[in-house]
Amino acid sequence: MARRDAGQEKTPTLTREAVLRFVADNPGRASKREIAKAFGVKGDDRVALKFLLAELKDEGVISGDRRKFKTPGALPPVGVFEIRRRDEEGALLGEPVTWDRVEDGEPPRLAVRIDRDKGQAPGVGERVLARVVEADDEDSGDGERHLKIIRVLEKRRTLSLGVFRATPGGGGRVEPVERKQLEYMIPPADTKGASDGDLVEVEAGPRRRIGLPVASVIEVVGSIGSERAISSIALHAHGIPHVFPKPVLDEAERAGPATMKDREDWRRLPLVTIDPADAKDHDDAVHAVPDEDPANPGGFLVTVAIADVSWYVRPASKLDNEARMRGNSVYFPDRVVPMLPEKISNDLCSLKEGVDRPALAVRLTIGADGEKRGHTFHRIMMQSRAKLAYEQAQAAIDGATGDVAPEIVETVLKPLWEAYRLVRLARDRRQPLDLDLPERRLKLDASGKVDKVVVPMRLDAHKLIEEFMILANVAAAETLEKKRQQLIYRAHDAPSMSKLEGLREFLKTLEIPLAKAGSLRPSHFNQILSRVKGGDNESLVNEVVLRSQSQAVYTPDNLGHFGLNLARYAHFTSPIRRYADLIVHRALVTALSLGEGGLSKEDEELLAETAEEISRAERRAMAAERDTVDRLIAHHLAERVGETFDGRVGGVTKAGLFVQLPTYGADGFVPISTLGNEYFHFDEASRCLVGDRSGHGYRLGDTVEVRLVEALPLAGSLQFEMLSEPRKLPVATGSFHKSQSRGRTKARDRKGGPKARRRR
Repeated sequence: MARRDAGQEKTPTLTREAVLRFVADNPGRASKREIAKAFGVKGDDRVALKFLLAELKDEGVISGDRRKFKTPGALPPVGVFEIRRRDEEGALLGEPVTWDRVEDGEPPRLAVRIDRDKGQAPGVGERVLARVVEADDEDSGDGERHLKIIRVLEKRRTLSLGVFRATPGGGGRVEPVERKQLEYMIPPADTKGASDGDLVEVEAGPRRRIGLPVASVIEVVGSIGSERAISSIALHAHGIPHVFPKPVLDEAERAGPATMKDREDWRRLPLVTIDPADAKDHDDAVHAVPDEDPANPGGFLVTVAIADVSWYVRPASKLDNEARMRGNSVYFPDRVVPMLPEKISNDLCSLKEGVDRPALAVRLTIGADGEKRGHTFHRIMMQSRAKLAYEQAQAAIDGATGDVAPEIVETVLKPLWEAYRLVRLARDRRQPLDLDLPERRLKLDASGKVDKVVVPMRLDAHKLIEEFMILANVAAAETLEKKRQQLIYRAHDAPSMSKLEGLREFLKTLEIPLAKAGSLRPSHFNQILSRVKGGDNESLVNEVVLRSQSQAVYTPDNLGHFGLNLARYAHFTSPIRRYADLIVHRALVTALSLGEGGLSKEDEELLAETAEEISRAERRAMAAERDTVDRLIAHHLAERVGETFDGRVGGVTKAGLFVQLPTYGADGFVPISTLGNEYFHFDEASRCLVGDRSGHGYRLGDTVEVRLVEALPLAGSLQFEMLSEPRKLPVATGSFHKSQSRGRTKARDRKGGPKARRRR
């Protein structure tokens, strides 16, 4: 073998062990040329190297080809990994993207260690550039090999969700849960033990020219026949974490009752909780009493006490990291996926009746005109005097005899309602956006199917709690601004110019003017809503005005809250179910020197990333909740195909109409091709489809009769046939005339006009 000149470092001897060590140490550059260079192989010795590499490959101790050899199962020090799922402790697991399953078998799955100071954490389905930290590396922490994120790459979801249907002889096919997804064939060797009717995650294989595309089952989620199957689809489709890792649960279990350290004793104050009848956690309590200060005649002192979650969930703890990742609790008709473990949310931080509980309280001074004159924050120990449902509190204040103690009615509820009466006066003067969009809730039976759809009555008890929570949120934002403390705002920007222009064009068709964008306030929209109230276009205008609004977000920048008509606003009142509120609690603890559990320097440095993450989590939760409702309704109506329903046009697109069934709060689609014998044009400004010959058509908000022709429960999809005849529409916008002109041009082209001849 070749040797270097005397005086130089000797090259290693070409042996099996030395080559194997080199390949293992250099998985990214162990080509035949690099091996020859490392061992000083020249001339005839290249033949010996060739035979040695072939022998090692035949034995299976190395794999690859002359351009890149590697140890089977070895990973490059830095590579691209895809986040596939979580382990039983909740850690994200990454698999190498470029892994040869044929040569190397099943790919390794390494836990991902998240460095919060490096930016946002990856999610399931995303690809990351990561460094493999070996067990003996000084950074490995607990001695286990893991991945250290360098950066998150472009999101690329390769997994699909579907229902496995077994076929005779083994294997099966997978029915997709989304209309746009493909149906797959699963070979017998790739079912991973899935049974007929199981909800499965699959990974697509190479595409074939004929037949169904092939895929392999990656994970069996559960049976589609289970009570929680529908919400399970949404959880997996949207990547919502729903199982708490054991270390998080262990940390929660170790938590004990809060002490009186740094707290005021407010246990004698008769605070009460007023919540939905089925609420399992109670994070806010209220109290009111007439203000005895001569400087505030006719005024009230209102107290809003909020569970002190910041005492239990400390920055950078396992509980905190999990809560930050979840962002918020997710509410399905059949279950709640909480942000915090039950020991925290339903026990230690729930303001239970007659039990000592830590809280952050704000005392609001309300003038006789309903305006907030001042406020102070306190870290307290409290005892809730009564746990009331909205209906209970309302019935008691309306004079019905019930199970609410008379002293609670006289000393707590009546002062609360008096204070609310004043606050309502100030609200009416402020004029926040006042949309009338009834909320529908699904009631499920024991099997998890829809029993009925209800519209909960909107009581003064609901409005009272809502207004007091808004005042508390404003007070939190004002205090933190005054203390120059960073925070996360709940911001709602004014409508964009493009949306306002579309709204203006629509309102022109109803002969309703809209003020210029620069001077628009919520009161201008309220005037429009008041003008159509009780008329045929009430629901239509409410819907269009809602769609013209911007989406509320979390941000460290104060953009104000357009909808509430407030200059500054933060979320403070629900730290059990929203991470933004927990951040605001910590900021108050720090700014007001209220003790332990304040905002850390790391929290402050990551406010922008945190705001973006929790805004994204909120959108994710809303989409999952909406999809689940759609699937439950589709299941409910699947046996009623062929029946007719009264509906309302809730959406108009170039492809057709979305018709909402008011009884169910569900949308179905009417394809434009099924509407009639004439060509229908989409008039975007007027939100309608108009026949090119008759001028008749369908408009957003129209009441129509439809027949259900298809219900796809897994996709949450309904398709209707329109039974109502199109009506004459007052179309006067440019977009309709342009579309007619385009239609005539296309007709001339089809008949061989000048443009058609030029194309030939």
